[in-house]
Amino acid sequence: MLISPASLRDIPALLSLVNGAFRGDSARRGWTHEADLLEGTLRTDEATLRELLETPGAIILKIEREAGDLHGCVYLHKQESGLYLGMLTVAPELQAKGIGKKLLAAAEDYAKQMNCQRIFMRVLSGRPELIAWYERHGYRLTGETQPYTMDKKFGVPTRPLEFEILEKIL
Repeated sequence: MLISPASLRDIPALLSLVNGAFRGDSARRGWTHEADLLEGTLRTDEATLRELLETPGAIILKIEREAGDLHGCVYLHKQESGLYLGMLTVAPELQAKGIGKKLLAAAEDYAKQMNCQRIFMRVLSGRPELIAWYERHGYRLTGETQPYTMDKKFGVPTRPLEFEILEKIL
Protein backbone atom coordinates (compact mmCIF):
# COMPACT_ATOMS: atom_id res chain seq x y z
CA MET A 1 0.00 0.00 0.00
CA LEU A 2 1.11 3.50 -0.81
CA ILE A 3 0.47 6.62 1.32
CA SER A 4 0.74 9.91 -0.55
CA PRO A 5 -0.78 13.40 -0.61
CA ALA A 6 -4.14 13.70 -2.33
CA SER A 7 -4.67 16.27 -5.06
CA LEU A 8 -7.67 17.98 -6.61
CA ARG A 9 -7.96 15.16 -9.15
CA ASP A 10 -8.63 12.75 -6.24
CA ILE A 11 -11.80 14.60 -5.17
CA PRO A 12 -14.29 12.20 -6.86
CA ALA A 13 -12.67 9.15 -5.21
CA LEU A 14 -12.35 10.93 -1.84
CA LEU A 15 -15.98 12.00 -2.01
CA SER A 16 -17.15 8.44 -2.61
CA LEU A 17 -14.87 7.02 0.09
CA VAL A 18 -15.73 9.51 2.84
CA ASN A 19 -19.49 9.60 2.26
CA GLY A 20 -19.66 5.82 1.93
CA ALA A 21 -17.67 5.23 5.12
CA PHE A 22 -19.51 7.68 7.38
CA ARG A 23 -23.13 7.82 6.22
CA GLY A 24 -25.92 5.72 4.81
CA ASP A 25 -26.35 1.98 4.60
CA SER A 26 -22.93 1.39 3.02
CA ALA A 27 -21.28 2.77 6.17
CA ARG A 28 -22.96 0.11 8.32
CA ARG A 29 -20.65 -2.53 6.76
CA GLY A 30 -17.84 -1.10 8.88
CA TRP A 31 -17.36 -1.12 12.64
CA THR A 32 -17.49 2.64 13.06
CA HIS A 33 -19.73 5.13 11.30
CA GLU A 34 -22.09 8.04 11.90
CA ALA A 35 -25.07 6.59 10.03
CA ASP A 36 -27.11 6.12 13.22
CA LEU A 37 -26.19 9.54 14.64
CA LEU A 38 -26.93 11.70 11.60
CA GLU A 39 -29.65 11.31 9.00
CA GLY A 40 -28.54 11.79 5.42
CA THR A 41 -25.89 10.46 3.10
CA LEU A 42 -23.43 13.38 2.90
CA ARG A 43 -20.44 13.70 5.21
CA THR A 44 -18.72 16.09 2.81
CA ASP A 45 -19.11 17.50 -0.67
CA GLU A 46 -16.90 18.46 -3.58
CA ALA A 47 -16.65 22.13 -2.57
CA THR A 48 -15.61 21.24 0.99
CA LEU A 49 -12.96 18.78 -0.17
CA ARG A 50 -11.61 21.36 -2.61
CA GLU A 51 -11.46 23.92 0.20
CA LEU A 52 -9.64 21.48 2.49
CA LEU A 53 -7.11 20.62 -0.21
CA GLU A 54 -6.48 24.31 -0.93
CA THR A 55 -6.15 25.38 2.73
CA PRO A 56 -2.62 26.64 3.46
CA GLY A 57 -0.85 24.29 5.87
CA ALA A 58 -3.29 21.44 5.19
CA ILE A 59 -2.96 18.10 3.44
CA ILE A 60 -5.08 15.03 2.86
CA LEU A 61 -3.04 11.84 2.94
CA LYS A 62 -4.51 8.94 1.00
CA ILE A 63 -3.71 5.26 1.17
CA GLU A 64 -4.22 3.13 -1.87
CA ARG A 65 -3.13 -0.05 -3.54
CA GLU A 66 -0.61 0.38 -6.29
CA ALA A 67 -3.46 -0.17 -8.74
CA GLY A 68 -5.01 3.10 -7.51
CA ASP A 69 -7.84 1.73 -5.38
CA LEU A 70 -8.41 4.28 -2.61
CA HIS A 71 -8.63 2.52 0.77
CA GLY A 72 -8.51 5.43 3.18
CA CYS A 73 -7.56 9.02 3.88
CA VAL A 74 -6.89 11.51 6.67
CA TYR A 75 -7.05 15.31 6.74
CA LEU A 76 -4.21 17.12 8.53
CA HIS A 77 -3.92 20.85 9.19
CA LYS A 78 -0.94 22.48 10.87
CA GLN A 79 -2.06 25.14 13.33
CA GLU A 80 -0.30 27.15 16.03
CA SER A 81 -1.49 24.76 18.72
CA GLY A 82 -0.41 21.62 16.87
CA LEU A 83 -1.63 19.40 14.08
CA TYR A 84 -5.37 18.99 13.65
CA LEU A 85 -6.40 15.51 12.50
CA GLY A 86 -9.79 15.01 10.92
CA MET A 87 -11.76 12.83 8.57
CA LEU A 88 -9.73 9.67 9.22
CA THR A 89 -11.54 7.36 6.84
CA VAL A 90 -11.20 3.70 5.89
CA ALA A 91 -13.49 1.99 3.38
CA PRO A 92 -16.09 0.04 5.43
CA GLU A 93 -15.26 -3.34 3.91
CA LEU A 94 -11.57 -2.83 4.75
CA GLN A 95 -11.96 -1.70 8.35
CA ALA A 96 -10.24 -3.70 11.11
CA LYS A 97 -7.37 -4.63 8.76
CA GLY A 98 -4.77 -2.15 10.03
CA ILE A 99 -5.34 0.60 7.45
CA GLY A 100 -6.50 3.12 10.07
CA LYS A 101 -3.40 2.39 12.14
CA LYS A 102 -1.19 3.02 9.11
CA LEU A 103 -2.90 6.33 8.43
CA LEU A 104 -2.61 7.34 12.08
CA ALA A 105 1.11 6.50 12.08
CA ALA A 106 1.57 8.49 8.86
CA ALA A 107 -0.24 11.43 10.48
CA GLU A 108 2.06 11.27 13.50
CA ASP A 109 5.14 11.10 11.25
CA TYR A 110 3.85 14.11 9.33
CA ALA A 111 3.27 16.00 12.60
CA LYS A 112 6.87 15.39 13.61
CA GLN A 113 8.11 16.55 10.19
CA MET A 114 6.09 19.74 10.69
CA ASN A 115 7.61 20.20 14.19
CA CYS A 116 4.24 19.82 15.88
CA GLN A 117 4.33 18.83 19.54
CA ARG A 118 0.76 17.55 19.62
CA ILE A 119 -2.05 16.20 17.48
CA PHE A 120 -5.63 17.03 18.34
CA MET A 121 -9.01 16.09 16.91
CA ARG A 122 -12.76 16.30 17.40
CA VAL A 123 -14.86 13.13 17.71
CA LEU A 124 -18.64 13.01 18.00
CA SER A 125 -19.69 12.18 21.55
CA GLY A 126 -21.97 9.39 20.29
CA ARG A 127 -19.01 7.34 19.06
CA PRO A 128 -17.54 5.67 22.17
CA GLU A 129 -16.04 2.81 20.14
CA LEU A 130 -14.04 5.29 18.08
CA ILE A 131 -12.92 7.28 21.12
CA ALA A 132 -11.76 4.00 22.71
CA TRP A 133 -9.81 3.15 19.52
CA TYR A 134 -7.98 6.48 19.64
CA GLU A 135 -7.30 6.02 23.35
CA ARG A 136 -5.68 2.64 22.60
CA HIS A 137 -3.37 4.56 20.26
CA GLY A 138 -2.24 7.08 22.87
CA TYR A 139 -4.84 9.83 22.45
CA ARG A 140 -6.56 11.23 25.54
CA LEU A 141 -9.80 13.07 26.12
CA THR A 142 -8.97 16.64 27.13
CA GLY A 143 -12.29 17.25 28.91
CA GLU A 144 -13.01 20.00 26.39
CA THR A 145 -16.10 19.80 24.20
CA GLN A 146 -17.44 21.86 21.32
CA PRO A 147 -21.03 22.11 20.11
CA TYR A 148 -22.01 20.21 17.00
CA THR A 149 -22.73 23.01 14.53
CA MET A 150 -22.30 21.38 11.14
CA ASP A 151 -24.38 22.50 8.17
CA LYS A 152 -27.60 20.46 8.04
CA LYS A 153 -26.80 19.42 4.47
CA PHE A 154 -24.19 17.16 6.09
CA GLY A 155 -26.78 15.42 8.24
CA VAL A 156 -29.43 16.11 10.81
CA PRO A 157 -28.58 14.71 14.26
CA THR A 158 -30.87 11.95 15.51
CA ARG A 159 -30.02 12.94 19.10
CA PRO A 160 -28.08 15.72 20.85
CA LEU A 161 -24.43 15.65 19.81
CA GLU A 162 -21.26 17.49 20.66
CA PHE A 163 -17.61 17.08 19.76
CA GLU A 164 -15.17 15.70 22.32
CA ILE A 165 -11.59 16.88 21.92
CA LEU A 166 -8.78 14.32 22.02
CA GLU A 167 -5.05 14.95 21.86
CA LYS A 168 -1.76 13.14 21.83
CA ILE A 169 1.48 14.74 22.91
CA LEU A 170 4.33 13.68 20.61
